[in-house]
Amino acid sequence: MGAMSISRAAVVDAALAVLDQQGLDKVTMRAVADEIGVRHNTVRWHVESKQRLLILMSDAIFEGLDVTALPTQWEARLRALARWCRSAILARRDAARLIAGLSTTETNTYRFADAMIQTLLDAGLPPRTAAWANWTVFYLILGITQEQQAESTDPNAPPPAFDDPAFPALRAAAAHITAGTFDERFEFALDMQLTALKAELARAGDRPDGGG
Repeated sequence: MGAMSISRAAVVDAALAVLDQQGLDKVTMRAVADEIGVRHNTVRWHVESKQRLLILMSDAIFEGLDVTALPTQWEARLRALARWCRSAILARRDAARLIAGLSTTETNTYRFADAMIQTLLDAGLPPRTAAWANWTVFYLILGITQEQQAESTDPNAPPPAFDDPAFPALRAAAAHITAGTFDERFEFALDMQLTALKAELARAGDRPDGGG
């Protein structure tokens, strides 16, 4: 099969299949070539390098965002975007670890960031706050999702013990540190981010609900 008989999108799809089946550490140009049934050089012709392949894979994870279907009220829209992002990452094995190691400037990634920042601008936040709050929410999503995906790879790992008297605060909060699901912890953290954003709006003299 020649290089021109397949598309770059097909190469990226094959790489994502390898990711889902074998994990991030097994994603190589050779493995992708084997998955799609082409020569190694064919994959390289389409994506240039493994680093470029990983970037395209990362961007493909954010494909499919329909901004026209989002709620109009800023807080509801931010929640919907954050949940969509988390679901998109969870849908692919090791996706959070993949994304965390890259700086991606591709269309799908930009579309999500643009929607998030526009949401914050519509709420009445200044551009600097909107841009940095976008990063804050994204880091929250990425961090908790990466932890969740890492935990799922070792379901037999023993739970941590917090009975060491050298760490009294951990002992006092031991019943809560590992309690709850990842979804519950995510929603709690997202609520805290939104509380901070609404406080920032109030300090600026805007309505806390963003005006809706």
